[in-house]
Amino acid sequence: MTDPLVIFTPSGKRGRVPAGTSVLTAARKLGVDLDSVCGGRGICSKCQVSPGFGEFSKHGVTVAEDALTGWNDVEARYDRVRGLKEGRRLGCQACIEKDVVIDVPPESQVHKQVIRKSADTRAIEMDPAVRLYLVEVEEPDMHAPTGDLERLKVALEKAWGIKGLQVDPDLLTGLQPALRKGNWQVTCAVHDAGQGPRLLALWPGFHEGPLHGLAIDLGSTTIAAHLCDLESGTVLASSGVMNPQIRFGEDLMSRVSYAMMNPGGAAEMTAAVRSALADLARACAEEAGVAPDSIFEITLVCNPVMHHLALGIDPVELGQAPFALAMSDALELPAATLMPGAIHPQARAFVLPCIAGHVGADAAAVALSEAPHKSDDLVLVVDVGTNAEILLGDKRRVLACSSPTGPAFEGAQISSGQRAAPGAIERVEIDPETKEPRFKVIGCELWNTQEGFDLATATTGVTGICGSGIIEAVAEMRMAGLLDRSGLIGSAEATGTARITPQGRTYEYLIHDGTAEGGPRITVTQGDIRAIQLAKSALYAGARLLMDELGVDTVDRVVLAGAFGAHISPKHAMVLGMIPDAPLAKVTSAGNAAGTGARIALLNRAARGEVQKIVREITKVETAIEPRFQEHFVAANGIPHASAPFPELSKVAPMPEPSFNTGGSGESGGRRRRRSG
Repeated sequence: MTDPLVIFTPSGKRGRVPAGTSVLTAARKLGVDLDSVCGGRGICSKCQVSPGFGEFSKHGVTVAEDALTGWNDVEARYDRVRGLKEGRRLGCQACIEKDVVIDVPPESQVHKQVIRKSADTRAIEMDPAVRLYLVEVEEPDMHAPTGDLERLKVALEKAWGIKGLQVDPDLLTGLQPALRKGNWQVTCAVHDAGQGPRLLALWPGFHEGPLHGLAIDLGSTTIAAHLCDLESGTVLASSGVMNPQIRFGEDLMSRVSYAMMNPGGAAEMTAAVRSALADLARACAEEAGVAPDSIFEITLVCNPVMHHLALGIDPVELGQAPFALAMSDALELPAATLMPGAIHPQARAFVLPCIAGHVGADAAAVALSEAPHKSDDLVLVVDVGTNAEILLGDKRRVLACSSPTGPAFEGAQISSGQRAAPGAIERVEIDPETKEPRFKVIGCELWNTQEGFDLATATTGVTGICGSGIIEAVAEMRMAGLLDRSGLIGSAEATGTARITPQGRTYEYLIHDGTAEGGPRITVTQGDIRAIQLAKSALYAGARLLMDELGVDTVDRVVLAGAFGAHISPKHAMVLGMIPDAPLAKVTSAGNAAGTGARIALLNRAARGEVQKIVREITKVETAIEPRFQEHFVAANGIPHASAPFPELSKVAPMPEPSFNTGGSGESGGRRRRRSG
């Protein structure tokens, strides 16, 4: 009988363990980052996990309700005394009986995920939708028996020109006490984003605030938020969390499939992401030292699948042509719908418009931030992520498409891969002569070859390789002649280094061997190269398809957007062939441009109208049904490309041209012939 398969998210690590193995033991066996300090006695609670049930088509498993052993006395006692979140189990107590998918939440990870969350500096003209107004209200009169609310409306119109004020009935309970305590003078927080003014709160007498807003970028893998002062525009706090929906599938189509295959699956994912949004809002408020109920507005950007799930809409139609959105226009709604109980109960939410199909509000926010429609030169904007979104254009015309790159750029589906966390390799260089590597890890500024590295990393160790690290490693292997253009790794004899070792019928390259100290052996395998090739080919093919639509072979400049894009070396991105050839000086990073767009919309009402106008004028190109996408995808499997010359790249990174796809010896051979198919 086959042992049960356990799949851990967000790490993506998987393996088979004997039935009856505890989740904690399985995690340790597979190198999964699951905390525990009490020796598995169920005391510390640091090993909490969330098992997933139902059909996971991406992972090829169906998880039964009895995949784990039932609650035992230890878990029941812990829940009674300290409480377990709904759906959580203690990893030291729950044992694996059948195939199962286990999510390790951030608080249960020893090496916490590093969410690239800082806000970019940007001058934004301040015109927020929420403002404070001090008014003097006429006292009630026996001879003019109008209600206090009606007289408040008259006062706001007379003093500030605010007409047609909308008031939630819940606010009426505090209206009369505030008026009388303030001696008929009150301060009103009024929201007006073009759909009519709405009263959000009121205080007796003069009240100075503060007023805060939250700009949120809800991504497939991570959720980032910026807490802003609505008067000055200052970013008071930035925070980020992993998207808990990862346990239902790392990519968007896996989540759509989960919703299709599991009754109630969409609602389950909606509840998970709304809980994460609420936690994120509280974390931002705590970091800034402000009261959560001082947050009166949020803006939200996300891709279409995240958009639908956040709003409680089943995304099933986005999983099949013609990829119809339930709605694409901008939306204003009560923020409590998206993050119940986390911020002011009357707070409002503005969800930016989606462009179409799989090009969402995050791409619209990038367009608002980077303004390709105002550019004199032809600019390619690539928002790198699990689902890349690409814009190409200038003042005359802007095109957009999405490209399913998958999670490899995040370190998932890579043999030694991991999410960005302290101890993960994030920078790699390989000497082209000696073929020896050197690297940096997150949390340490030193290269591993420098004195003091071992001491500086004594706490974290070297744990794996994250997305930016694997990109640099593959690009460096290509420049050092360890890879040929097709992406094949040569043998030790062909490449001249003992760091190349056999792995089945292919080879792998050793970056770091920590086994002597009980650490991991970190290599780049042929499978890793293939995963990166697939991801980067999708990215390049999407960009190339837009260039075809405009009838151009080159672009003037390239902007790498997204929190992940900010940490990609332009040179390595081009060596890999993630982006079309361009002068390296013209390849820049915009950081989290979608988050910046959300912040612009939060702080400037006019920007909300502008982004809706931009979206209407963008031409959407659908990669899923365009035959040329597949042609470009296949050609882009070469590193940097099978046929495109890349003249600008050759000026700064001339590459050797070995070929490891034939028998024999030397540069043209020395590797075992791969099995076909």
